[in-house]
Amino acid sequence: MCGTTGTPSPRAVLVLATVLVGLSAPRAAYGQPNFIVILADDVGWGDLGANWAETKETPHLDEMAAQGMRFVDFHSAASTCSPSRASLLTGRLGARNGVTHNFAITSVGGLPLNETTLAEVLQEAGYSTGAIGKWHLGHHGRHHPSFRGFDYYFGIPYSHDMGCTDTPGYNLPPCPPCPRHGAAARVARKDCYMEVALPLFENVTIVQQPVNLSSLAARYAEEATRFIQRASDSRRPFFLYLALAHMHVPLGVPPLPPPASGRGIYGAALSEMDALVGRIKRVADSHGKGNTLLWFAGDNGPWAQKCELAGRLGPFVGAWQRRRGGSSAKQTTWEGGHRVPALAYWPGRIPAKRTSRALLSTLDIFPTLVALAGAALPPNRRFDGLDVSPVLFGWSDVGHKVLLHPNSGAAGKDGEIETLRLAQYKAFYTTGGAMACDGSIGPAEHHQPPLIFNLDRDIQEQEPLDVVSKEYQAVLPAISRAYTQALEDIATDNVSVADYSKDPAATPCCNAQHVACRCQAPGSQAAMLDHRTERRATRLCLSDCLKPPLNTSLRPNISALRKQRSSVKFRASKHPDQLSVCTTQWELAPHLVDQMQNTLLSATEGQNRSPSCRDFIWKLQLLSHRVREYFWKAPSLPHHLLPNITHVSCSVRLIAAQDFERSKFI
Repeated sequence: MCGTTGTPSPRAVLVLATVLVGLSAPRAAYGQPNFIVILADDVGWGDLGANWAETKETPHLDEMAAQGMRFVDFHSAASTCSPSRASLLTGRLGARNGVTHNFAITSVGGLPLNETTLAEVLQEAGYSTGAIGKWHLGHHGRHHPSFRGFDYYFGIPYSHDMGCTDTPGYNLPPCPPCPRHGAAARVARKDCYMEVALPLFENVTIVQQPVNLSSLAARYAEEATRFIQRASDSRRPFFLYLALAHMHVPLGVPPLPPPASGRGIYGAALSEMDALVGRIKRVADSHGKGNTLLWFAGDNGPWAQKCELAGRLGPFVGAWQRRRGGSSAKQTTWEGGHRVPALAYWPGRIPAKRTSRALLSTLDIFPTLVALAGAALPPNRRFDGLDVSPVLFGWSDVGHKVLLHPNSGAAGKDGEIETLRLAQYKAFYTTGGAMACDGSIGPAEHHQPPLIFNLDRDIQEQEPLDVVSKEYQAVLPAISRAYTQALEDIATDNVSVADYSKDPAATPCCNAQHVACRCQAPGSQAAMLDHRTERRATRLCLSDCLKPPLNTSLRPNISALRKQRSSVKFRASKHPDQLSVCTTQWELAPHLVDQMQNTLLSATEGQNRSPSCRDFIWKLQLLSHRVREYFWKAPSLPHHLLPNITHVSCSVRLIAAQDFERSKFI
């Protein structure tokens, strides 16, 4: 944000105008690197050949390890989806950021809005930001990724087993395809989501429902390639967060036959993931080798209850827990639940063929990238992550002295800290096993004094130290102090609380008139009928919300937007292929939309809003986002400069006008 006042010079106006239309990015000239963070889902530490010799399906990842740095003591911040992703994007544990367990398809909330994401920090620092793949941090209202710092989003709002598809892929138990008739949708299927099809979003629009899982990996690769190309063409640094569907079930039907490794469907899917990462690496290199840091990691350990469709733990088998029943992988605080494969590749900056044994975490990605971008951490909060750039550059191999592992579903209250690491020692105040392949579940057990394992000697977590041993007695005071200090630090921090309430109206639905919210092919008779139905529904929504005195204050704004749209469409038809001086009236659009939205929110606050009125308010928020997406490329641009900026592409404005028209508000 600008902190000075006074009349801007013509040169300053010109520079700001250029930024506004995305034609250049002066910050790139200062050497800000590009960042690509690839997060694999439910991948095992032993699923990389570089980690585990038995794995043969990852030649591209193994090459990346040989050309960069491999981390062998790297951990996810939680052992399940939403908390792990929230911590990566905030640098804070769920005990601080409020995300302690997974969000549902009906979740109203998400990652608390007062938490600042990595994308928001980098966007403010001049980066183009994109998210492709799984989100799972809230999809309703302003929890959607398009409102959390990402200029572009393409993906699924939660795990891809949380909705039916026409190409179900491989799962245990197997799930049937989406129903095409109402009666079929009401048939109960254990562990299968049958009532709502899995949606695919591009920005705030559902572009496919149900998703075609067979082509999803290819589409992610294509969209990632396009994003990198667009960012490179704009000469701005970019941040791409690519959250893969692999290796979470259902596993897609692979386009190639399973490799000769004998791992069947899982091996084929692993090969597909490896090829996708290899493609992204080649694309990044082709746009300036040495300009991009590529960081690959897993979000948590394998989902053991999926049997042959789950990944390899490597040596991290949690033998103590296995003897008592249950899995020691995903959802647990055993090493198999949170120790994940991780690689970093940055030619010319990160030394090749390097293995780091530093104790690191996905929590470290946030502060490290912020530091490398020359940006500042958000104030008024504490972070659990570290700037580990000295480790990346080979200057040090020291990471965390203490690392906390929150409960993630297997035992204890979700998000609470009852396991921690101190150097080579790991202490459990609570243990428990998730559901295993054989259906067993290890019961929760509380330990006071804690179980302590020496991971240097016992990586399998097989036998805890004897409580009367000298080693146990020597390390227990240090562990107790570290644990007490950690809990006090969290308790005195600026802690957020996530909204986990649910409402069926929050479910992403392309068309509620169709079974499973199925979309229809564009241009079909059914689609045209649905279009008319949607227009009628919008009018009902308006009539429901625009009651006196609201209609008096809002209708002039709607009229003004309609006039601006007509003006832009006329000018664009006259000058479709050139940059020209267009009307500056469009610059008022964000203010008008915001005024409409705020009027509705304030006037109906505390009231029991009808579903149609809530939907209208939500669509106004989307409309406001689209306006900024087209016209406010520099969100911090001072408002008093807007009238001076007139060189904007009419063709871009026509796209916006068409988008406004499709939204049917004006």
